[in-house]
Formats: sequence, structure tokens, C-alpha cells
Amino acid sequence: MSLSLPISITTHEPENTAWLGCLIEAETPGEVCSLIETLVQAQPHCLKAKVLMLAYRPEQSAADEAQPPDPEELTLARDALNAADGVRVSSDGRRYALTLLNTQQVVLLLTTTMEGSAKNLLGHIGTYVQLGVRQLHHTIKLAELYDSHSQLEHSENLQRALFSISELSGSDLDMPDTLHEIHRIVSGLMYAENFFIVRYDPEQETLRFLYYADVKDEDKPKTNHDMRLEDRRHTLTWYLLTQGKPLMGSNEQLLEQVNGPLVIAGPDSDDWLGVPMLRDGQVQGALVVQSYGTGIVYSYDDLSLLEFVGSHILTAVERKESKDELERRVRQRTEELAEVNRGLLQEVRERHRAERLQEALFQVAQLATADIDENTFYERVHTVVGRLLDAENFFIALLSDDRTKLEFPYYMDTGVRHQLSRPIGRGLSEYVLRSGQPWSGTREDILALTHDGEVIPHHIGEPSACWLGVPLKVDESVIGLVAVQSYEKNTGYGAQEQELLTFVALQIANSIYRRRSAAALHLANLRLEHRVEERTRELRAEIARREQMQQQLHHQVMHDPLTGLPNRSYLRERLDRILNRMQSDSSRRCALLYIDVDRFKVINDSLGHLAGDEFLKAVAMRLLTHVREPDMVARLSGDEFAILLEHIENTDTATIIADRVLQAVAAPLRISGKELEPSVSVGIAFGDSSYRDADELIRDADMALYQAKELGRKRFAVFDEALAKGMVDVLAMESELRKALRQGEFEPHLQPICQLADGKVVGYEALIRWNHPQRGLLRPSDFIKIAEDSGLIEAIDWRLFELSCRLLAQQGSSELFITFNVSALHLRHVDFDVRVMKMLERTGLAPSRLVTEVTEGALLDNPESVRAVLDRLRSAGVGAALDDFGTGYSSLSYLHSLPLRMLKIDRAFVHELDKAGSSNSTTVVAAILALAHALNIQVIAEGIETQAQLEALVRMGCEMGQGYLLGSPAPMVHWMEPPLSPGTT
Repeated sequence: MSLSLPISITTHEPENTAWLGCLIEAETPGEVCSLIETLVQAQPHCLKAKVLMLAYRPEQSAADEAQPPDPEELTLARDALNAADGVRVSSDGRRYALTLLNTQQVVLLLTTTMEGSAKNLLGHIGTYVQLGVRQLHHTIKLAELYDSHSQLEHSENLQRALFSISELSGSDLDMPDTLHEIHRIVSGLMYAENFFIVRYDPEQETLRFLYYADVKDEDKPKTNHDMRLEDRRHTLTWYLLTQGKPLMGSNEQLLEQVNGPLVIAGPDSDDWLGVPMLRDGQVQGALVVQSYGTGIVYSYDDLSLLEFVGSHILTAVERKESKDELERRVRQRTEELAEVNRGLLQEVRERHRAERLQEALFQVAQLATADIDENTFYERVHTVVGRLLDAENFFIALLSDDRTKLEFPYYMDTGVRHQLSRPIGRGLSEYVLRSGQPWSGTREDILALTHDGEVIPHHIGEPSACWLGVPLKVDESVIGLVAVQSYEKNTGYGAQEQELLTFVALQIANSIYRRRSAAALHLANLRLEHRVEERTRELRAEIARREQMQQQLHHQVMHDPLTGLPNRSYLRERLDRILNRMQSDSSRRCALLYIDVDRFKVINDSLGHLAGDEFLKAVAMRLLTHVREPDMVARLSGDEFAILLEHIENTDTATIIADRVLQAVAAPLRISGKELEPSVSVGIAFGDSSYRDADELIRDADMALYQAKELGRKRFAVFDEALAKGMVDVLAMESELRKALRQGEFEPHLQPICQLADGKVVGYEALIRWNHPQRGLLRPSDFIKIAEDSGLIEAIDWRLFELSCRLLAQQGSSELFITFNVSALHLRHVDFDVRVMKMLERTGLAPSRLVTEVTEGALLDNPESVRAVLDRLRSAGVGAALDDFGTGYSSLSYLHSLPLRMLKIDRAFVHELDKAGSSNSTTVVAAILALAHALNIQVIAEGIETQAQLEALVRMGCEMGQGYLLGSPAPMVHWMEPPLSPGTT
């Protein structure tokens, strides 16, 4: 690059040696420019000299800033830069622009006293100007290198800081140490001795000072709990989080940057800088640095740097919080799994215990028939018991044949075998024999029995610290006992050891009995050969008795103990055999009649369980009259029976028998002095080779039974594919109900409650409706049972409660009240009243405008708990109404004990008021009204459908009513229209 200038240079000796020395010492472009200007301006005829640097702006002096170039000078300088020779002269010839450095756009401007004198002036000092330009070029390049190095160093520091912040999010440091490290990193980028980090939750409108370091603030905020954002209103932190913009400067400058009053929290700072931390444009927190008495003022570079670092700090904090939350969840899950594992280990221990017990029983049973002597038998029994519990000290005592002595065929105590036999006395062993029950106790318990005169202890050596004895029984006859004892105070026998020894004792007794029997038989054969036949008969009788016992046991396992009928297991076994035969003979068919007694629970609850049992036995006898061999009747569960027709020619056979069963069972039956008219519902399924096991056929018959009950009971229904599809549709409706809850397809329809005297609407009853997207508007009867069976009814009810309260709260009138039905399911929750009050708070409805309706059936579930809930609701202003009054079991007992605001007369009484001979209903309604008025309870009559019913109720003094005559259920928008006249629906 050439740095020659278009100047005619006159050669002469250096005249400006001092100037050259200053030029050599100059280190910055600004200093070189000043020297050039000084040199040129010192020449004759030069009024003014100025060096303009258009592409490079070095540091400027105050004088430079005070005298910026005028527009004409700038124009002349730019023209010189664009000229081929790098020179431009003004029109008057007195201003002269000379390009010094084209690339850096450096121009020398001269103002002379006379036209054309600039060239001579420059020619005189051209050599010095040339040297100055070369020095200027070098200082510019050097300054650019310094600037580049400074920027690179700054970038490296920033990159190092960001890398360190990123590493912190995955480190093992806890949150306080992590935040302290972040403070150290920020301090390496700018002055941050006073630094704090704020975390903000926009949804909860809360903030937390995650980290706070301040050398002057003595009232530092706590970093371990959240505070409401509103509590910091109008502080700098509040403005940062709400405005979402950076703030920087002194208090006066900060006041200009906020859109409201400013509350200074903490000591006044010389300078303050805060930036919000944003995530997707939403404020998630803030970073703040401030200085006290240091003279440090934050720049916009500091602001940009802090904003840039802030996003990385937010990411690191979020990752650290996520990691901490994940670790907390892992710990929680680990604890849960540990708890489950403990449960599994306990179950495993129980199973191992059961296996050990089963193995012990099997071993003892084997010993009964083993070819070993009596001594070996007892030793092996001791070994088996020792595997189950602490049995170092163990004995077996047996009563003599005349029951006057207690013989100890085996007695092991502290490792020593004893041979004992003593008369019956009042020892602990005799106490167990007398009671016939296991007994365990400590030394203190033994002393207590001794003090009461129950026992007189017999012991070998020192008394035992703990003793456990279990009687040996054969056919409920006590033949002796087995006992263990310990002399260690820290050893004890609890319920588990007693249970184990009881199981083993039963097997030991049987084994001893068998061995005694075998020994007696062997001795009799040796001594009394002539009694062989007699003894043989006795043994055969014994065998027959045992076989009979086994058959009886099998019969009991496979038969119902109440009716003697085969049970479900017997039926399944029989059905499996029949269906297996059908696999090889596809022409065979069978039929299963699944029978359920209608309303059996009412009989059981009204007459008692003994009467219910008699009733079931009578039904079983009637069913038995309609089967023939090899068909069978079975009892499946409480009130469910089945008839298996093993082979049928056609389906008519099963339906004819089902019809006969319906007629036979329906005959009047007298139980406990009451004449009953029983009825059953029957489901029929036909079995063929398509069925693989009994459960499939029982399931289909059960489906048919469900259909028969749905159709009104007292009938039979036959299973077919359409019925199976209907059961699948139930599952589909369950799915649709869940979808309806999510998509808000349920809405309340309100039925008006009117004053009967003038027809004025005073309230509404909320009733649920489903706006099905395909089937249109559905009533509760179309879906409520499926909702109850699927467990969705509570969620649907709460949707009704909240929507109806919200609609009434938005209605203009504040006098109207609303009622909704509360089932026993809701009242089982002890916090039902709390949920109601929270719902009222959300919807804005006054508690006095809400009345909860409960039925007497719900009250029967848990009267004390329901009364407590209603009392709390009444204290909060929510009323209660007793629905369907007069139809329950004990209506009058609730009126004086429950906090009732209203009661509803059941529609069954109201419907009778306009019929001839309805004096009984009129009397009941009048009595209810009189009783309610005496107790200061308002009365609502339900189901008013005719004008005659309305007039009758008005004459009797009934205050309010509802029914189709006064208004049908409709959406709220319907009732916001002008009111209709009474009777319009």
C-alpha cells in the first residue's frame, strides 16, 4: 500500500526536530492527528487545519466534541476521497481537502488566507506530513489490533462464564452452592459484589429470592420461601417482573423508567442494574447488581451482557430445579418401592412360613405311619417343631387311659431328657387340659394364675420365663398337650408361635392317636388271636367312618351348607365335563338357567337373616321340583341359583322349564308370620361346542339375567349376540361419559319451584342433562346407572353443582335459591362441606341461596357423619332439604335431629290428591304440613301435574311446589325470558 501524497516536496534540512520526537512517541491515532494539525497550522497563511477520520473514530477530546466539522467541510472531505488525485479545492480557493489515507478515509482540511497558497504550504512541510501519515497508518492498525484483542478476550471470558454456568446445571452441588458459583461467575464479568437472583411464578403470582448477597442490606429477604408479588408492589423488583424490561441507573433515572411510583426497598444504591429472565417471552425471574459508594456506573454493555448471561442462568436454574425435583421424585419413588418391597418381603415370609408349616404337618403325618419306635417318633416330632419355633425345651404329656395320671413320654429340658409321670394335679399342663384351649404367658402371668388359685406350678429347675401349651385333641376329646418353654427373659411366645404350634398339635394328636391305635391293634393281635375278626370289623368300621368323613368333607366343599345344593365349584366342574364331551359330539346341547331372587335384600333387611335363610331354602325346594336326572340345581351365591339342563333337544325345553320355575316360585310363601310373594328373574344361555369352558357359559347366562332384571324382573331372557353387543355398548358409553366430562357436554336443566299462592318463582331444582353429539339430549335414566357402575357419577354431579351455581350467580335476581340432590356417595366424604364452600367461592353464589337435598336412604348410611356435615353447612349459610319425605323407614326421626331448612313431600302422595277416595293421602299431607310448620321447616310439594292437585295443596296451606304444571326442566336461558303463566310448559 502506497502512502505517497500529491505534494511537491522541497528538500531542506529538518526544521521540526521536537515535533518529530513527539511524533515518534505518539501511540494513538488521535495523538498523531493532533500533531499533524499542529504542524500544518503553524505554517504561514494557514488559518485552520483539521484531520477528519471518517471510517475510524478514535477517542475524541472535549475540544473535538465541542467543534464538530460543519456540513461543507464533510462534503469537501468526501469529494476528496472520491477524486482520482485525492484532492479537492473549494470554489473560493481558500479551502483545500487532501486525502491522507484512502482506505481508512482520513482527510486533511486546510483553510488558508489566500487562494492557491495551500500547495506551497504543504510542499514546504510535505516530508513531515508524509511521516505523520505513515505514523497515523501504523497507530490505526495497532489500535485496531488492540480493539480486536480486547473483543476476543471479552468473548473468551463470556464463553468461559457461559460454559461454567452450563456445567453447574449438571453438577452435584446443591442449589445454594450452585447459586453462589453463579455469583462468582457474574462477578468475573462485571462489578457484582451486590447481586441477587429472583425466581418468579406467573401462575401463582409469587416470587422467591433464590440468592441474595448485599454488603449493606441488613434486612435481607429469606431465600427459603415464596412471597406474594403484591407484597413487593412498586419496588424495582416488582417493576422488573411486571414490565419485563431492563432497568438501569440511579434512583432518579430509575423513576423515569417505571410507569408508577417507586418504593425503594433496602439501602439506596449509587447505581442499580436489573434485567428480567425471559422464557418464550414470559418473565420467569430477574438478575440484579448494584453498587454502593464505589463510583462504579453500569453501562449499556453491562446491561446487554447481563441480559445475555441471564438467559443462560435461567436455563441453569431451571435444569437444577428440574434435577432437584427429579431427585426428590426418585427418592419418593424409591421410598414407595421400598415400602412395596417390604410388603412383598412380608408376603414372602408369610408364604415361607406357610410352606414350612405345611412341610412340618406333612412330616408329622408321615411319622404316624413310619416304621419307627415310639422314642424315635417323639424325637423326630421335636425336631420338626424346632424348625418352626424356639423349642429347645419341649415336652409332650398324655393322659392315662383312666385319666388319673399325666404321663410324659417325651420331656426335653435344657438339653436333658427326663422320664416323668405324675398324678393329675393343678399344674399349668392340667390348666390347659381343663380349658381345652391353648395358653401362653410369662412368669408374671404364671404367678397371676397361681395367685388366683388356678394352678400350682410343677417345674424342673428354675421356673420358666415364658411358657406355651396347646391341647392335643382327637374328635374334640383332649388326650394330652404339647408345650414349649424358655428360661430367657428376652424370648417370648406370641400369637404367631401359638398359631403354629396349634396347627402342629392337631397333626401330632392325630399321629399319636394313629400310632396308639396301631400299637393297640398289634398288641391285640399278639395277645388275643381269637379277637382278630372282631378287631378287623372295628378297623373296617373305623375305615368306613373315615371314608364317610372324607366323602362328607368333599360334599361340604362342593355343596352349599344352607340348602344342601351343589355350589358354584360343583357346577363349574360339571359344566366343564359336559362341554368337553360336546367337543367330540357337536350335536349335543345343554342349557344353563341363571336365577336371581328379586328384592331378596328387602326380605333380609326387613325380616332378618334367619328368615332370609328359610326363604332361600324354600326357594331351593321349589326349584328342585322342576329338574330331572341328570339335570341339577345349584346355589351360586347369596340369592343366586342355577339349573343345568344337561341335554336338550331344542331351545323350547329350556324356556318351558324357565316359565314353570317363574310360576312355581311365585306361589305365596309364609315366613316368620309374613305372607310373601317371591319372584325370580332368569337368564338362559345355551351351551354347544363353541364354548371352551364353564365360565364363558355362566357369563352369558349372567348377561341374560341382567337383561331380564332390566326389563322389570319376574321374567326370563335368552342370551343372544345382540345382548352381547349391548354389554359391549355399556363399555362404549363409559368411554363416551369420560369424553363428555372432558368436553363439557353436561349441562343443568332447571325446574322452577314456585309459591303456590301466587305462582311466583322462588327457586329452581338443578337436574343433569347430557347433550350427546350424536344422540341429542339424554335424560339421567339413559346414562345414570352406567355412570354409577363406572364410578363417574361423582365427577358428573360436581359438574352439575358448579354449573348450576354459576348460572344462578350470573342471574340478576339475588332472591332465587337453587337445590340439587346429594347422594350417600358424596356424604361419605368428610370434607364434602369444604368442597361445597370452595365451589360457592369460585362461582360467586351466596351460601344462603343454596339448598342441598338428601334422601332418607343417604341418612341411613351414616347418620352421625351426615348430621355433622349438614351442621357445618348450616353454620356457613347453606340449607338442607329432606327429599322424598314419607317414603323411607324412619322419616319422623330425622325432622327434629337434623338441621333442615326444607322438606319435600314425595310425588306419590301428591298424585293421589285429585283422585276419588284420596282421604288417606290428604291426611298424610296435612300431617306433614302441620309437623313441618311446628318445626319451622318450609315444605315443597313435588310432582304437581294437575290443577286439582295445586288447589288441594293451597287449601291445606302448602307454601311451595314444583311439577310439570308449574314448569318443566329447561336450560337457564329459558327461565331468563319473561315468565310463563302457571301450567305452561
